[in-house]
Amino acid sequence: MSHTYEELKHKTVAELREISKEIEHEAVKGATQMNKDHLLLALCTALGIDPHVHHHAVGIDKTAIKTKIHALKKKRDEILATKERAGLAPVLREIHNLKKRIRRAMV
Repeated sequence: MSHTYEELKHKTVAELREISKEIEHEAVKGATQMNKDHLLLALCTALGIDPHVHHHAVGIDKTAIKTKIHALKKKRDEILATKERAGLAPVLREIHNLKKRIRRAMV
């Protein structure tokens, strides 16, 4: 049976141990002594599942926002290279707001 990381994550320790009994792999040896975090990683290793949760942005154009952030960072570096700091605060605030927009759109 094929499992996903999210599916395994929501199972109890007892259910994960039952799954590990069916698998003959070096990573799940001693599964009866493992806690849930270690058992989950061992099962992911044994089943070849990526144990990292991947997020993606929904409802925004992430590449366009990242392009704006890169341009603003160049502008920020130019301002920092000079001794005058007059336009620095608005640039930093805009970078912060764009990053916040990306984080809010993550699912």
